[in-house]
Amino acid sequence: MAAHPWVPVVLVLLIGGAVAAWMVQRRRAAQWERVRSQGLRYALTQLDVLHHRQFEHAVRDLMRRDGCVDAVQVGGAGDNGADVKATDPYGRLWVIQCKHRRAGLAGSPVGTPDLHVLNGTGRPVHKGDVVVLVTNGRFSKPALEFARSQRLHLVDRAVLAQWASGSRPLWELLRAVPPPRRPTPLS
Repeated sequence: MAAHPWVPVVLVLLIGGAVAAWMVQRRRAAQWERVRSQGLRYALTQLDVLHHRQFEHAVRDLMRRDGCVDAVQVGGAGDNGADVKATDPYGRLWVIQCKHRRAGLAGSPVGTPDLHVLNGTGRPVHKGDVVVLVTNGRFSKPALEFARSQRLHLVDRAVLAQWASGSRPLWELLRAVPPPRRPTPLS
């Protein structure tokens, strides 16, 4: 110890860092549990009867439920293809366009024109990491193909039902979501 007086200091710093990391992980787990326990859930029948603006607010509230404390509804005239913006607990910026269909699944499918607008603004204008179109209806086949080719995420009626029921956060329900910007508590 006399030859290396820095060893105890390094040990104390390492132990302190490990304890701090453990505390952060516990705090995040507790925060997620509180959010989940709030129990915000929607049935598809509830979402179907909403006005399109109320649908945007419901999507915003679901993002907040999942831990996106800064989720905001920004839709309206001049929204540049974004109705909801949120940063998830992993630091990824979500840009979400909402397309409400009064007739739900029986309504007209969301087509490529809506995706063209979202694709043209989601990343370049809004700087989104995850660009999503949410509908309580369905998507046309060309829209599905276009979204796949452009790395756009689609939330149709089936995925919306699962997400709105409170089962898991949206990022766990979608495929190929970009990696977290911040380290996760488990990494």
